Amino acid sequence: MGSAELRQFVEYLFWANRRLLDAAARLPTHAFASTSSDTVRDLRATLVHELDVEWSWRLVLEGRPEEEWGSAEELEPEDFPDVATLRARWDAEERELRDWVASLSDEDLATEVRPALTGHALPLWYFVMHIVMHGTQQQADAATLLTAAGESPGEIGFLEFVAEQRGIRRA
Repeated sequence: MGSAELRQFVEYLFWANRRLLDAAARLPTHAFASTSSDTVRDLRATLVHELDVEWSWRLVLEGRPEEEWGSAEELEPEDFPDVATLRARWDAEERELRDWVASLSDEDLATEVRPALTGHALPLWYFVMHIVMHGTQQQADAATLLTAAGESPGEIGFLEFVAEQRGIRRA
């Protein structure tokens, strides 16, 4: 996969995350952390888990030491009492991830790497796509919870993102 295409997928990840955070911000604070049997985690825990995966995988792929991203450093839902706190941390991570992905050339992405979180070597772009694809799973869970709480984020599919980026009206 080329760097331009990969950047587009990463921008989609950010776009969908922002739509979810916008919808979550419309909820009362108590609803942000309420439990549900519809998904594995409540809304806050789902969103924090996704942020944690984006953050920790970026650090791993940058080759940072485990002391910076290991389980002792895992982000916890309780550290984010409201959407504003979560959004501030996520905005910072979005900038870091965007800058790192922008620094990668096609050659970098094709290079096989063996991250500390796995026991096998694959081209770097596979692992970056893992971040994006993991995001789609967590985003679907968050959208389900938001919709059940009466604050649907609307369509969060890739083609919706593309249509918005290109100014295309969707039927």
